[in-house]
Amino acid sequence: MSSTKSTSLLARLSRSIEIRMLGLALVLGLILSLASEYFLTTNNLLNLLDQSVVIGVVAVGMTFVILTGGIDLSVGSVAGFTGIILGLAMREMPIPAALLLAIACGALIGLLAGVLVAVFGLAPFVVTLGMMAICRSLAYVISGQQSISDVPESLGRLVDSSTLGVPMNVVILIACYAVAWVYLTWAKGGRTIYAIGSNIEAARIAGLAATRYRILVYVICSALSTLSVALIAGQLLSIDPLAGNGMELDAIAAVVIGGASLFGGRGSVIGTLMGVFIMVMIRNGMNLLGISPFWQGAAIGSIIIGAVLIERLMARRTTR
Repeated sequence: MSSTKSTSLLARLSRSIEIRMLGLALVLGLILSLASEYFLTTNNLLNLLDQSVVIGVVAVGMTFVILTGGIDLSVGSVAGFTGIILGLAMREMPIPAALLLAIACGALIGLLAGVLVAVFGLAPFVVTLGMMAICRSLAYVISGQQSISDVPESLGRLVDSSTLGVPMNVVILIACYAVAWVYLTWAKGGRTIYAIGSNIEAARIAGLAATRYRILVYVICSALSTLSVALIAGQLLSIDPLAGNGMELDAIAAVVIGGASLFGGRGSVIGTLMGVFIMVMIRNGMNLLGISPFWQGAAIGSIIIGAVLIERLMARRTTR
């Protein structure tokens, strides 16, 4: 009897995407530790954690979007544009006010994209591709094609500070995932987002506010993109109009690697967090092994295609 229960428990665990991703992360970590003697050093592990913060914050917002069956290709450009707004605003007002202004601008961009997708029925790919071009162009125009290098040192001290020995940027990352997990797991809005991704027409028939929540996910995604560029600015004490370049690829990769379906309705922020760690470990491992950085994009792109292919094959197997 106990053997049967153990087998059943193992079967349930094996079906959990979060457990599978955790196992993959551990296996990858073991392989990299054997391949490079520097992988398990304290400095490198801290570096891994630090590298996970920015893309991890953006990936939270991307998870919300992808759960509805959408996609947001504009997150990197939104980060670049709102980063310039943040840098210029900090010259005229206190850091908290400047940050709120920049996040509000990011949320407004997400609101516009969400309305075009949810109300006017435009394809998310087309809308966010257009937003990507617009925001990157505006970042160059507003900045005068120059980096902002007079970022207040107080922002850097804020980002570099710690709480109970934990760096502030890591605290922010944990807070984002905790709030997102609680919302998606327990709140009505979270259940609505999953319902929209599973079957939007059924969600509407059930009386759920599908349009409202389809807009909301783009607002969240753009706002978190702005938060991520604020963290970058605090670390570098400068803001470049090119900030966030390629961020959309990394965010989508993390969500897909974490087990989310690009067709919507399946995924979790815990899986996304595992996806972030896996992706960062792959990049870090390639650097430690002396592999050219020009191959990293090819590696991440191949992982996205492979993850989507595996998800499609598993979906067909389940249907049968």
